[in-house]
Amino acid sequence: QVNVVESGGGLVQPGGSLRLSCTASGLRWYSGVGWYRQAPGKERELVATLYSGRSARYADSVAGRFTISKDSAKNTGYLQMNDLKPEDTARYYCRVKEYSNYIDGGQGTQVTVSS
Repeated sequence: QVNVVESGGGLVQPGGSLRLSCTASGLRWYSGVGWYRQAPGKERELVATLYSGRSARYADSVAGRFTISKDSAKNTGYLQMNDLKPEDTARYYCRVKEYSNYIDGGQGTQVTVSS
């Protein structure tokens, strides 16, 4: 059974940084990670993806501020978020890829950017 857990969220002031982690257990093959976010009253949106054999992709709203990375040996993906803005406030979710299958995390991790 595959289990995907997000962590690393918190409360940060505008301009601050956070690093989110997405750890998967029970995978037979780790092919990469995607990050999504959902703010209250809004639809879930793509933040960044990094899958094997493909370049990293970013939403226009985070390009240049966020960096996605992965450690395949640890089945873990990361999202380094710099220069955070209040509009980045949302619950962040990850999705991992195993071969051609995508597996979503469950609870997500809350990021709140506020002074």
